[in-house]
Amino acid sequence: MESGVIKVDEVCINGIKYVAAESICDKEYVIVRTYSAGVFAGYMKKREGQEVTLTNARRIWYWEGAASLSQLAMEGTSRPDKCKFPCPVDEVLLLNAIEILAVSSAAKKSIEGVPIWKQ
Repeated sequence: MESGVIKVDEVCINGIKYVAAESICDKEYVIVRTYSAGVFAGYMKKREGQEVTLTNARRIWYWEGAASLSQLAMEGTSRPDKCKFPCPVDEVLLLNAIEILAVSSAAKKSIEGVPIWKQ
């Protein structure tokens, strides 16, 4: 406790649980769409404004089997053999993030199951 402040990781107000953002970092698997660097899926490590750091991140270069990133985030792809997701990088700093989507556990498994695309 610093200066009489109590640190709380989560609080429940009117039956709704709120969690401190820093307690989610590096735990939540997300899809991030940027203004000019494309789309990435990975574990959110840090977010400051439009700067997002992901770990174990794959670039979503091309996908089939989902009509949109929203569907990809909720259901994954039904055509993993047609997707082009290169190998994951340990960490990437993304600038100008314009969309961050939480990914369901089924979609995460689907995205991670797409074969590594390379030339």
